[in-house]
Amino acid sequence: MAIVRKSLDELRSEQRTIDRARIAATTDDEIHRQAIEDVEAPLDEFELVIPVHAVRRKLGMSQAEFAKAFHIPIGTIRNWEQNRVKPDPAARAFLTILYREPEEALKAFRAA
Repeated sequence: MAIVRKSLDELRSEQRTIDRARIAATTDDEIHRQAIEDVEAPLDEFELVIPVHAVRRKLGMSQAEFAKAFHIPIGTIRNWEQNRVKPDPAARAFLTILYREPEEALKAFRAA
């Protein structure tokens, strides 16, 4: 693909419309299909990683509280948040569950 250089004035003068309703109506299956068709961003290289700080904020916890509540070393939490280390697949799954269903996850974790 060729690189096209345009000035800010040229970009502003273009009449572009964004169909936000179409974007909002895009299903997960369509996104999945489009990712497979996109040779520049193959789906197998995409990993959903919910940032630890987003999970903590949603739960209203500090790093220390989060570490203590889930028996994770605080150094690990800091490494994840500072992008020194990426959470392993099990940790990513745990973070996803905590983010999407926090009340149920906390309830299940406390019952264990």
